[in-house]
Amino acid sequence: MTNANSAIVTYSPAYTIVPTYECFNRCAYCNFRTNPGESPWLTLSAAEELLKRLKNEKVCEILILSGEVHPNSPQRQAWFQRIYDLCALALAMGFLPHTNAGPLSFAEMRQLKNVNVSMGLMLEQLTPALLKTVHRYAPSKVAELRLQQLQWAGELQIPFTTGLLLGIGETADDWWTTLAAISHIHQRYHHIQEVILQPHSPGNQQIFDAPPFDPHQLPAVISKARQILPPEITIQIPPNLVKDEQWLLACIEAGARDLGGIGPIDEVNPDYPHIQEQELTEILQPTGWELLPRLPVYPQFDSWLAKELQIAVNHWRKILA
Repeated sequence: MTNANSAIVTYSPAYTIVPTYECFNRCAYCNFRTNPGESPWLTLSAAEELLKRLKNEKVCEILILSGEVHPNSPQRQAWFQRIYDLCALALAMGFLPHTNAGPLSFAEMRQLKNVNVSMGLMLEQLTPALLKTVHRYAPSKVAELRLQQLQWAGELQIPFTTGLLLGIGETADDWWTTLAAISHIHQRYHHIQEVILQPHSPGNQQIFDAPPFDPHQLPAVISKARQILPPEITIQIPPNLVKDEQWLLACIEAGARDLGGIGPIDEVNPDYPHIQEQELTEILQPTGWELLPRLPVYPQFDSWLAKELQIAVNHWRKILA
């Protein structure tokens, strides 16, 4: 399903749960991570209490967003099990889990498919030049590793979200190359739901000394992306990173039709509070756009889900109908 030719803009009523902020990568622009051993992992009991409080908040998506434990770390299995258990807990309590936890093994992805309605991983940029700059100390940002995730997701029939981070030292040609790679993999497996175009927005924790990506460039990037990507892939932009209302509307006019997960905190960009549903409606409605909630899995992928997941999704589809 895509809203490219309609006056509908979607968002996901979501809440982000972070198993750990620890991450063995040190991306220069990151405002999320802590060093390994510096922050406690979220316990299942604490997560359960949190989820209980969300039961009456009209939240459907639980985004499991984690820092990365090294694949060879003795803690890797415990880390993965915590993510799996959090997804299973969220599902059992009536929510729809979506996991983004960095590159995973094929076996890990296959297991998580049983407790997630969709998953995601940002490609960011495929240019190897960034491995000498912002990704110098980020081993899991190797392009081949991340492209492999998209391929494995296709092989496993996992509805998937990916995207680009704009303004971290890449060129415009790099954008088109990355988008073309997404399109190529999708045309083989038909599993990409959304592509996020996320402008670099400096935060207090990062060491990358660069200005924010100019949001005035975004409509042109979106328009070109719409030409490169198949029409069934929805383009998503984070509205809290496009502060100017007129430029947010320009992005939608250019072809963006989804505003991502809207919750109390943007964990990736904590310096930029989410714009909530009512304010977004007030921006969009006067110009003829209708803001509607959606699930973290698009309807054309429902048949890919395990029976338990299909039951949960059907329940939510009736609620949001």
